[in-house]
Amino acid sequence: MEKARIEFAPSISDEDRTSIVDGLDSYNIAVTGLADWEAVNFVLRGEEGEVLGGLIALLWGGWLHVSHLWVAEAARGQGFGSQLLAEAEAYARARGAMGATLETYSFQARPFYERLGYEVCGTLEGYPPGGAKFFLKKLLR
Repeated sequence: MEKARIEFAPSISDEDRTSIVDGLDSYNIAVTGLADWEAVNFVLRGEEGEVLGGLIALLWGGWLHVSHLWVAEAARGQGFGSQLLAEAEAYARARGAMGATLETYSFQARPFYERLGYEVCGTLEGYPPGGAKFFLKKLLR
């Protein structure tokens, strides 16, 4: 191996990000033998086509992992968050997923997720300071 160096890259290029993500994905596939994965994304759009929210997730290893769920302030309280999550769960369920997982903070939406059948399976106290990060799961079968 040639001499290597570590660079601080606060604005990482898309190419570099892809290399890192693909490298980890390739490792995970090699170790588990689970090569099938799928992006599961839904976008909430307004009348003019503007983005009012959405859900970004990945389906791999029999689980749906929701990394982002957001609804704009103007669209909140109308059931869109629940609908986005239900759409993603139905999509995953139709493809044989056994469960769904996501994370939220103490200042975000833990009660919302619990109302929809998610349960806390891990907690990281003090992240951020004075708060907590919760890891939740829901069985889909």
